[in-house]
Amino acid sequence: MQRLIFLVFLLMYMVSLCGNTTIAIIIHTDRSLHTPMYFFLANLAALEICYSSCIAPFTLANLVSGSKATISLVGCSTQMFFFIFLGGSECVLLAIMAYDRYVAICQPLRYTLVMSWTVCVRLVAGSLVLGFLFALQFTVLLFHLPFCGTNEISHFYCDVLPVLRLACGNTKSLEAIIFAATIITLATPFLLICISYVFIVATILQIHSASGQRRAFSTCSSHLTVVLLQYGCCIFIYSHTGSSYSPEQG
Repeated sequence: MQRLIFLVFLLMYMVSLCGNTTIAIIIHTDRSLHTPMYFFLANLAALEICYSSCIAPFTLANLVSGSKATISLVGCSTQMFFFIFLGGSECVLLAIMAYDRYVAICQPLRYTLVMSWTVCVRLVAGSLVLGFLFALQFTVLLFHLPFCGTNEISHFYCDVLPVLRLACGNTKSLEAIIFAATIITLATPFLLICISYVFIVATILQIHSASGQRRAFSTCSSHLTVVLLQYGCCIFIYSHTGSSYSPEQG
C-alpha cells in the first residue's frame, strides 16, 4: 500500500512541478502575457511550487523507507513555518487576483491606471509579508510550548493541530487564539473574493451579447475553481478547535 501511495504522490507532485514551472516559463518568455493577470498567475505558480515542495519530498522519502520517520524540533517548526507562510500568502494572492478581475471587468477604462506595475508588485509583496507575519506568529506561539510524551505526530507533515496535541499543560487559550486567527485569515480574503465576484457577476449579466458574457466569465472560471478547491479544503480541515480534531480524519 505504501508503494502505491508513493507512486500516486510522486505522480501528483511531478505534475504539479511540471505544470507550474511551464506556466511560469511561458509567462516570462511571452511578452504578450506581460499583463497584471498573468503576472499574478506566475506568482501563484511559483508559490505552488514552493508550497508543495515543503511537504512532498519528505513525505515521499518516508514512504520509500517504509518505516516511521523522525524529524527534529527545529525541522518540524521550519516545515510548519513555510507551510503556513506559503499557504497564507496564496490565500491573499487569490483575493488580489479576484480584485484584478473585478477592475478588468467592472472598470475596464481605469484598468491600466488602477493596476499599474508598481501597484501589482506592491500587492504581491504585501501578500508575502502578511503570510510571513501570520506564519511567524503561529510558529512562535506553538513551539514555545513544552512537549512531552511520545512526541509522535499522526500525520505525514508538521501541521498545526497534530503538533498542538503533543503539547503539555493547558493549551485552551492557545487553541482559541489559533482558531480565531485561522478563521480571520481564511475568512477575510474569502470575503473579499465573494464581494469581487458579486460585482463581476452583476456586470457580466448586464452584457447583452452571449459571446461577450462567455468571454468575460472565461477569464474568471479557472480562478474561481482554484478558490473553491483551496478554501473548501482549508475550511474542512481547520474549521474546528484542537480538542475536536481527529488525527485519523486529519
